[in-house]
Amino acid sequence: MAVTNEDRMACGVHLSEDLKSVVIVDQRQLPNRTVHLTLNTVSEIYDAIKTLAVRGAPAIGICAGYGMYVLAREKSDLDSQAFVRAMEKDAETLISSRPTAVNLSWAVKRMLARIMENRDRPVPEIVAQLAREATAIHDEDILMCTRISEYGLSLLKAGDGIITHCNAGPLATSKYGTAIGPMILAKERGIELKVFADETRPLLQGARLTSYELEKAGVDVTLICDNMASMVLKSGQVQFAFVGCDRIAANGDFANKIGTSGLAILCKYYNVPFYTLGPSSTIDMSCKSGDDIEIELRDPAEIKTMWYKDPMALPETKCFNPAFDVTDHHLLTGIITDRGIVYPPFDVNLKKLFG
Repeated sequence: MAVTNEDRMACGVHLSEDLKSVVIVDQRQLPNRTVHLTLNTVSEIYDAIKTLAVRGAPAIGICAGYGMYVLAREKSDLDSQAFVRAMEKDAETLISSRPTAVNLSWAVKRMLARIMENRDRPVPEIVAQLAREATAIHDEDILMCTRISEYGLSLLKAGDGIITHCNAGPLATSKYGTAIGPMILAKERGIELKVFADETRPLLQGARLTSYELEKAGVDVTLICDNMASMVLKSGQVQFAFVGCDRIAANGDFANKIGTSGLAILCKYYNVPFYTLGPSSTIDMSCKSGDDIEIELRDPAEIKTMWYKDPMALPETKCFNPAFDVTDHHLLTGIITDRGIVYPPFDVNLKKLFG
């Protein structure tokens, strides 16, 4: 499959036509408004990632890759030493925006490595190298998402029910997406499935984004509150659980949106196969287990006030708002990657595929 510029431009993150800016769909505005943001400065890119205007581990990586190029382009008139120092500072800033999703640091460090490899060349040549590298990051993700969707679809048959949590579709990745990619690909091929989408509190990515993407694709989707998952699983309407991931450790533990671990426990109880789907870039073989994954804590306002006309709790009420949880590998049936489906023992089989 050859990736075209049309493929890139159709994604929720892409480079502007004049190559000077990163353009994103502001995911905070969906589903009621489709707003595109143009990002040019390190603070704009940082804020877009931090405030979830762009979210989803692969999409964050793509945004960071393009962002490093856009920032480098603005520094083309610097001498080599000053250029490298400035780009190292920008890289540090971008990586600090969100700690859990490995794709962010992976993409930034990949761009920084390209700078270091070419640091003795004229700055405009380095910038040209970065343009190619950022595009390669995007193209690779499009191809990986397509392969992941194919592998996921190989498990499904017409009439199957799937439950998913958070959002791992085209907005969060590229092309088809990861966790809901098989569902969109199935619809393309005339295979009818039934999907249950958890709303995914407190930021409602399942309600605002997953149900939106599946509706637009013509997939039969039913939105449920997070605390309804047990009842749906017990009813026998669900044959598989497909969820995304922000970081997969070497032993198969993985971080995903808060609530994923609870869904995995329910699936284990009701004997529903539970899979996470993610590209190679989310697999962190340097991370031994889920205990080594830093979990981002977010603003209490997301729980108390963000979605309400009036606050839903007293101002003095404390909140605990982790963005992610870690699902233990013992709860996992398999990991669907762009290189194939990995089954237990994960520490052995992940190493075979990913070193």
